[in-house]
Amino acid sequence: MDTDTTAARDAERAFRPATAPALTLAGLAAAAAAAGTAVRLEGDGAAVVHGVCLDSRAVLPGDLYAAVPGANRHGADFAAAAAAAGAAAVLTDGEGLDRVRATGLPVLVAGSVRAAVGPLAACLHGTAAGPALLGVTGTNGKTTTTYFATSLLRALGQRTGLVGTIEIVAGATRIPSVLTTPEAPQLHALMARMREAGVDTAAMEVSSHSIDYGRIGGLAFEVAGFTNLTQDHLDLHGTMEEYFASKARLFEASRTRRAVITVDDAWGRRMAQSSTARTWTLATAPATEGHDADWRVRGIVSDGLGHRFEVAGPGGALLRARTGLPGLFNVSNAALALLMVHAAGAPLEDLQRVLDRDDPLTVEVPGRMQVVGRRPAAIVDFAHNPDALQRALESVDSARPGARTIVVFGATGQRDATKRPVMGAVAARHADLVVVTDDDPHDEEPAGIRAAVLAGAREAMAGGARAADAVEVAPRAAAIAAAVDLAGPEDTILVAGRGHEVWQEVRGVNLPLDDRVELRAALRARGFLPADSAHPTAKG
Repeated sequence: MDTDTTAARDAERAFRPATAPALTLAGLAAAAAAAGTAVRLEGDGAAVVHGVCLDSRAVLPGDLYAAVPGANRHGADFAAAAAAAGAAAVLTDGEGLDRVRATGLPVLVAGSVRAAVGPLAACLHGTAAGPALLGVTGTNGKTTTTYFATSLLRALGQRTGLVGTIEIVAGATRIPSVLTTPEAPQLHALMARMREAGVDTAAMEVSSHSIDYGRIGGLAFEVAGFTNLTQDHLDLHGTMEEYFASKARLFEASRTRRAVITVDDAWGRRMAQSSTARTWTLATAPATEGHDADWRVRGIVSDGLGHRFEVAGPGGALLRARTGLPGLFNVSNAALALLMVHAAGAPLEDLQRVLDRDDPLTVEVPGRMQVVGRRPAAIVDFAHNPDALQRALESVDSARPGARTIVVFGATGQRDATKRPVMGAVAARHADLVVVTDDDPHDEEPAGIRAAVLAGAREAMAGGARAADAVEVAPRAAAIAAAVDLAGPEDTILVAGRGHEVWQEVRGVNLPLDDRVELRAALRARGFLPADSAHPTAKG
């Protein structure tokens, strides 16, 4: 067995429950039909299925191999390899049927494999039995909101699960995260694994890719939350309207029982209007005063690097809360998490009790406004699109006379190129010094990406933007060191774009690179941190 196959199977096993389910193919087809997904059975209906898998390299004995049509090859082309690995049956469509029949395995035939695979996996793993799911979607803030919700649930005494960009957690078990939202069969296996671990509620990031590609097929959310919608992923969606339409599908009554939607801008208000689930609206920005909302954040006051605030709702309902994470957008994320947990059934008095006792909204989220140093203030954030970069820069801006904001960032290769000069302009308008470097170039020439970002910054500067200078420094570690060399103790350094990531992809090669490690090393080299210091957190 080659190394790639071994790695794929090991990764697949991480999602599976300790006790594999067992259902005959005929029983699985009947259960799916009863749940509204029709498939046609060809061959031995007595074959027993123990799992579902989309990747022929990761197939485990007894799996139903889902042969999905791809951009270049149909999954049916790999059915023989799946059979050799021990697949019990194959799910395919009409296009792949003849190739699958050649394996001699029994077959389930669906009009769309993508549409059928999630519901079939749900039936096999008994996903309807739990755990309860809280799903968070939006351009920015998904990760932090899920961490906040998880922390609140734990403070309330629940056993929790987490599915997202940084990590997957099933009770006490951590599973490496590759996609923001895993594939549908993995998610349903994961729900079974969480159920084995006694998980009551899981918080999940729901990306637009996962909605479009059917990864959340067969899942029913207890509560779905919406953060915001800003320019990103247009390489996939094409237009903001298509991007909105993708996100909006999460808020259909067939997918979620309740919805909590932030209505700080026109996209949020449209999302609330289009939702067919029972919906609460949440306003967190002062500019929303003229708009109706069920719940509203008020009384925001600075408290160290974070803020204290209130969330006021119908009939005099009130929660008094605090988050130690920097940024007003983290007040929005915290308020959304509070209301999602409340919508899932937590009484207000219980939430207030844990807010007062445990400070659960002050939790370090890796690479999300993560504080690495305090003099100068040195922060790493995942902000990788124009809106997120602006919010991050606004949140770290200092009112101290003479204090400067220095930003280090780049743009991702082979992604929406239109946002590159926009991000450069945002940086020039909200920082005093701009250091443009590389993010993940992928297979694109890094110098061209930097040039586009730098051009946007310099055009904004020519128009009177705040920045005194914009420079280009590569590689990224050198750019971080240069920013620290330029900083004084009262300044703020924001390293944006990569957050928790520890690899930089350049022409298919993953190079080790962690912004937090590089920033900490540069601060130590300048004497801003002691040599043996651990990184400070936002808490306290």
